[in-house]
Amino acid sequence: MKKYFILFYFFIFIPFVYPQSNEITLEDILLNGKYRAQSMDDVKHLKDGEHYTIIDTSKNIVSIDYATGNNINIILNKENFDKLIGKEDVGIDDYQFSDNENLILIATNTEQLFRHSAVSNYYIYDISKNTLKSVSDKGKQRLATISPDNSKVAFVRDNNIFIKYLKTGNEEQITKDGLRNNIINGAPDWVYEEEFALSRAFDWSPDGSKIAFIKFNESKVKEFDLTLYGDLYPELFKYKYPKAGEDNSVVSVWIYDLNSQKSTKVDIGSNPDQYIPRIKWTNSSDLLSVIRLNRLQNKIEILFAKSDNGSSKVILTEENKYYLNENFELKFLKDNRFIYHSEKDGFLHLYLYDASGKLINQITKGEWEVKRLDGIDEKNNIIYYESNEPSPLVRALYSISLDGTGKKRLSELRGFTMSDFSKGFKYCYSYHSDSDTPPLISINSNDGPVVRVLKENKKLKDFISDKGFVKKEFFKFKTSKEFELNGWIMKPEKISEGVKYPVLIYVYGGPGSQSVIDAWGGNDFVWYQMLCKKGYVVVCVDGRSTGGRGEEFQKCNYEHLGTVEVEDQIETAKYLASLDFVDKDRIGIWGWSYGGFMTTMCMTVGADYFKTGVAVAPVTDWRYYDNIYTERYMRTPKENPDGYKDGSPIQYVKDFKGKMLIMHGSADDNVHMQNTMDFVNALVKANKQFEMQIYPNRNHNISGGNTRYHLYKRMTEFLLGNL
Repeated sequence: MKKYFILFYFFIFIPFVYPQSNEITLEDILLNGKYRAQSMDDVKHLKDGEHYTIIDTSKNIVSIDYATGNNINIILNKENFDKLIGKEDVGIDDYQFSDNENLILIATNTEQLFRHSAVSNYYIYDISKNTLKSVSDKGKQRLATISPDNSKVAFVRDNNIFIKYLKTGNEEQITKDGLRNNIINGAPDWVYEEEFALSRAFDWSPDGSKIAFIKFNESKVKEFDLTLYGDLYPELFKYKYPKAGEDNSVVSVWIYDLNSQKSTKVDIGSNPDQYIPRIKWTNSSDLLSVIRLNRLQNKIEILFAKSDNGSSKVILTEENKYYLNENFELKFLKDNRFIYHSEKDGFLHLYLYDASGKLINQITKGEWEVKRLDGIDEKNNIIYYESNEPSPLVRALYSISLDGTGKKRLSELRGFTMSDFSKGFKYCYSYHSDSDTPPLISINSNDGPVVRVLKENKKLKDFISDKGFVKKEFFKFKTSKEFELNGWIMKPEKISEGVKYPVLIYVYGGPGSQSVIDAWGGNDFVWYQMLCKKGYVVVCVDGRSTGGRGEEFQKCNYEHLGTVEVEDQIETAKYLASLDFVDKDRIGIWGWSYGGFMTTMCMTVGADYFKTGVAVAPVTDWRYYDNIYTERYMRTPKENPDGYKDGSPIQYVKDFKGKMLIMHGSADDNVHMQNTMDFVNALVKANKQFEMQIYPNRNHNISGGNTRYHLYKRMTEFLLGNL
């Protein structure tokens, strides 16, 4: 359950002949792709700073000039790739260049493990020699990465780390204790992957002579069983899932020296009940940085460890009275000065430290947040970053000097801008949209102006204009406790005087999330347009605990999930009921994941204000959710029993009186269906009627085939019949 849920959709465009009708259908939204926005494939920036690569429509890897858009070179021809691999139609799922750009590491036949992890068959393509070699023929690999000296590939298989030497073809296994549901080397366990966004738990040293890696001992973590249906006897899938208050993996950090073929254990302290969310080499191959975080996640330490003996020193410590947001990505300069994100002044900003951990200066400051650090141009002493300085609802690109002077706004359009810079920072990809406009994708110069438009989604813009889309209007209102909240509203095209309209509220509401943003909303936005055409008003309000407005606003529900954020949705319903065009007896609410939790709370605690609710994959008892996420906000159930009790809708089912549809995937590895089942048991015990839709073998995304269409059709019909 990720902290930031910024809904920003970039779909591959599929051309269609559009019918001349104002009707919006679920089939067109979810099956026929008629509202998909044009986007770009994954872009790799080349070292010369003048070219980038993509996989073109013919499935060739080609390099393109930023300024002109000309195809300069076909680096890997699809027909040649098929010939070299000895098979046809083997897709390139991902690829990466070696540092010298002579080699390409190619991933094929990728299989998903969890939501953010996969295994693949990897190949090394030598551009000059036109040769293709398998990285390993002993089973699929995970997280394959070329060494900085371009001579080796490291990867994980069967929970162990291997090195492939490209010149000799030898494969070396550097860990031997990997065992499923027991020991993992070089890859994260489930909860680190999900909540710390850690994908690869090993890192090559800058000279390619060493590998630092994290070892996860999850032997004491309890297993959770998922039942997979389809065979005569359903299959049980067992994996380690640490729930709130339960044992975590015990982690250790190691450095393997390829020359001595020995591993050295890094001193990360004696407390086994802690987190190591990141390891990263500094720009020196004898110095490794380690991020250490206590279990309560209110104290973070940066350690520098020596590679020869593993000794370490704490160079920076930060503590917080609530919890620390995920400030794990250190950016090292050539001299090992580094940039660190911190909320120490109440808003998330950038700070510059020297190699000893001494603060040099705060780079950005103000009552706004830095949302992303895009890059550091050391040659010109400039940082590029994205922030919400103009408004919590937007994101704009800025540049600033390392000393905090000379700040410039580089993107002037209304809405959301996200950027991706070329090597050398001469150009950047710009992805821009607003709430009513699909993405404009362009190449811009580093000072802002557009060099070349890549995709402007003109056909989609014309199509939605023909469909008569209504505008998403932004508004503010004050609650009874004088908190000003941001919201958006979509109304039927013509509001008739004296007519009262039903309202559907969308909610996510989790800590640090934002749903009220001035950005293209993808399929959900189109679905809301469909509901508006059917006479519904659609509203979304970011209550307290959501992001973009500083630490105190976000962390006000610390130890009490399901309190102030639920109050603010009830306040939203009250505010809407006061409007002359709203039917106060027909206000509904829906949400997914944390939004599903919010819906179940609103339909119980707030039963007097909500007629109808749809809860998709809801958490209904925070004891059942993973410990990294839950304890960050709630501490442990032992420390905070009242907070856990008060934050569960199961405690309030006696108050439920509306119409509710609960939907869940039976193979949800994130929010287990156990949450829905316990809530259902409580509803049955209280003799409360409800509706339920279960999707066998579907995970938290509830997708695949016609599944998402089926879900939205079920939800739409339920709302039309009950709201």
